[in-house]
Amino acid sequence: MHPLRSVTVVGGGLAGFTVAAQLRANGFDGTVRIVDPQGLPYDRPPLSKAYLTGDATLELAPSAWYDDNAVEVITGRVTRLSAGTGGVLVGGRELASDAVVLATGGLPRPLPGGRVLRTRADADRLRETLRPGGELVIVGAGLIGAEVASSARTLGVAVTLVDPVAVPLVPAVGPELAVFLQAQHEKHGVRFLHGTPSRIGGGFAEIERHDGERVRVGADTVLAAVGLEVHTGLASSAGLAVDGGIVVDSAGRTSNPAIYAVGDIARTRLPDGTLQRRGEHWESAMLDGTATARSLLGLAADTRPPPWFWSDRYGLHVEAVGTMAVPGKTVFRESGPASRLAFRLDTDGRLTGCASINGGKALRAARRLIARAAVVAPEYLRDPAVDVRKLGRNTRAGTG
Repeated sequence: MHPLRSVTVVGGGLAGFTVAAQLRANGFDGTVRIVDPQGLPYDRPPLSKAYLTGDATLELAPSAWYDDNAVEVITGRVTRLSAGTGGVLVGGRELASDAVVLATGGLPRPLPGGRVLRTRADADRLRETLRPGGELVIVGAGLIGAEVASSARTLGVAVTLVDPVAVPLVPAVGPELAVFLQAQHEKHGVRFLHGTPSRIGGGFAEIERHDGERVRVGADTVLAAVGLEVHTGLASSAGLAVDGGIVVDSAGRTSNPAIYAVGDIARTRLPDGTLQRRGEHWESAMLDGTATARSLLGLAADTRPPPWFWSDRYGLHVEAVGTMAVPGKTVFRESGPASRLAFRLDTDGRLTGCASINGGKALRAARRLIARAAVVAPEYLRDPAVDVRKLGRNTRAGTG
């Protein structure tokens, strides 16, 4: 194998930035470039929360960091990927490198007549429309839709939230927490409609409810928050394996040993051939970037913890770790009016997932138990008097 002297990262979100930062943190002194149409890398999660209300900045590092760490940022769009040479074409300029890391992320699924929220420019345009007394219709009540609804209510905007699922997020957080979170929308003045949009335009949206009734609601702005599409054209044209994302191994390697993929666009194939779902959360992007940087440098991979995500809305901090969508049962714990936890046990009694509202240290302790595939008695999980952190030290709680 030739020595690694240069790396080009295509995409300036968290995953791409982490690759560059971890290369430098681990002593790589070769050329590092980040190519992105929007210039300096920035964080995406605040776009639907604090940035939308004017309370946050987005930069992942100050501009001086890139000079201090000799990371070149090229503002431009990659139009061609050369599988043979590791080169990329940016604005007619060919950039050769020993390795290319694709970190281009995904794009929101469009909705005719609706806006999307993925970039800083999207957020700036949306923020301009959010005025007290205005009317916003959000299609999709998942994490992004709920966060924007909360932010818009903070700004005094009337919000209608539309979703084809009566109670969203059940697979992610379990039924008890999903019902509680759904009730928060109504509590904070958000109108929820169970249905899908049939027509958008002229200051209104027409919604076809699940029972067939059509409802017309005022809409200065309609936002589509119905998930991501990954665009794999560059990868396909370079002959990379693609299957609902760019297929990679646990270190981010694609079917071409000189090309890696990380973040939303990557889909990991396990050693047994199973293709995992794409990770579309903040920590997943960071861990992908770290693993790929270490692989590029020939370093051993760190042990990957169970997947985790968080969301903030209406002053509540929502988190989930592991998976709540396996056969088994859910154990619910209420620790007070502001704290709730749901634990998922598989059919063998192993803890596979935990979701929480303001769960704090209990959720972090549950994550350690999930990593151990610990068997935990349901009565311990249900009882708010039992400290979840102590279950990790109790041999009766687990198998390892």
